[in-house]
Amino acid sequence: MSDSTIPYKIYLSEDELPKYWYNVRADMKVKPAPLLNPKTFEPMTPEELSAVFCDELVAQELDNDTREIPIPQEIQDFYKMYRPSPVVRAYCLEKKLGTPAHIYYKFEGNNTSGSHKLNSAIAQAYYAKEQGLKGVTTETGAGQWGTALSMACAYFDLDCKIFMVKCSYEQKPFRREVMRTYGASVTPSPSETTAIGRKILADHPGTTGSLGCAISEAVETATGLDGYRYVLGSVLNQVLLHQSVIGLEAKAALDKYNVVPDLIIGCAGGGSNLGGLISPFMGQKLRGEQDYHFIAVEPASCPSLTRGKYAYDYCDTGMVTPLAKMCTLGSDFIPSANHAGGLRYHGMNSVLSELYHEGLIEARSVEQTAVFEAAELFARTEGILPAPESSHAIRVAIDEALKCKETGEEKNILFGLTGTGYFDLFAYEKFNNGEMSDYIPTDEELEQALRKLPQVPEENA
Repeated sequence: MSDSTIPYKIYLSEDELPKYWYNVRADMKVKPAPLLNPKTFEPMTPEELSAVFCDELVAQELDNDTREIPIPQEIQDFYKMYRPSPVVRAYCLEKKLGTPAHIYYKFEGNNTSGSHKLNSAIAQAYYAKEQGLKGVTTETGAGQWGTALSMACAYFDLDCKIFMVKCSYEQKPFRREVMRTYGASVTPSPSETTAIGRKILADHPGTTGSLGCAISEAVETATGLDGYRYVLGSVLNQVLLHQSVIGLEAKAALDKYNVVPDLIIGCAGGGSNLGGLISPFMGQKLRGEQDYHFIAVEPASCPSLTRGKYAYDYCDTGMVTPLAKMCTLGSDFIPSANHAGGLRYHGMNSVLSELYHEGLIEARSVEQTAVFEAAELFARTEGILPAPESSHAIRVAIDEALKCKETGEEKNILFGLTGTGYFDLFAYEKFNNGEMSDYIPTDEELEQALRKLPQVPEENA
């Protein structure tokens, strides 16, 4: 198909929006390992998980067999406020690079939250409301998830308590104010408001925090308040399920023009962005219908896939959550205060960790200054200021397109642009002033955190 027949933006109609979420676990030969009770090391039961999470979300978390899970009509109707989101052909970037590659990106920043996070936030708020809860608690890194959840809770008249990673709380005050505008309370984490927060501050004086710290505080708060549950913006299988609308829409849009991506690239922190984009394509690969090359891109400062260990670990720094088998740097690892706050998590979703362990996903780590160089080029050519998180995917998409320039290959490259960077101008200021640095943890630092992994009996590991 000639370039002239493919528009800059490929949209679906409202009638073509997904009516179900796709559960990639149903097509995995080796299922992700179960969550374990941190005291007994036995698989968590629905009853145990329901003390922390909403009942329906627990069912989705544990469902490894149902391929298609219907999206409730009220959520479908809400999605129509900002979906479908376009698949964009990056013609201007291609021209600037002088590459024969065809570059496409799925743009998820076309809503007030500025990211893909609203896809799962509205689902989790819906199930909390259906259960008759008063409110929810959560953590947020860069603030996209907190913004999305505050919007969703406002829609359903739910109280929303957010613990925001301290360095992001200080670097991104305007994203914090969006959350407050939607009625959420926002606390910098670690804080003095929880027992776990006080312990972390005592153990790590002056810490800038991490997603693992904020998760601990949010869980403690949820379990200590009647009528509240904890919700999470990434890492859990239920979140990947909700985010599958990204990949389902992307595939349907590309199918309209018979475009088959050779490379599918996503940034990787906890896994919601990457997992949402690749799920339906991975399903085809697992079923033997089509082959794709998947690349997960993570920050060199927090390299859970490329330098972590595949083992059971706590999902939080305070060690109060269930154990998940994942690629991890150790729950005690607190990454440097880089500007991709949404990727500062010590572990990776269990599904993606298993797929990576099986060699079905490639992983690369990239340094912060190289990421912002790519973000700057993208902004100047494509007219969107990208979020630092998504810019990791942009970096590798550009690298791959330049390889095609050397070889003359006309590969189709698809990446996820799941957020805008208009609340990340502090980071762009640091880059433009030449004040941004790259930090890569030493082997000794990583080994120190990995030594504290829980000692799970071999029969359960």
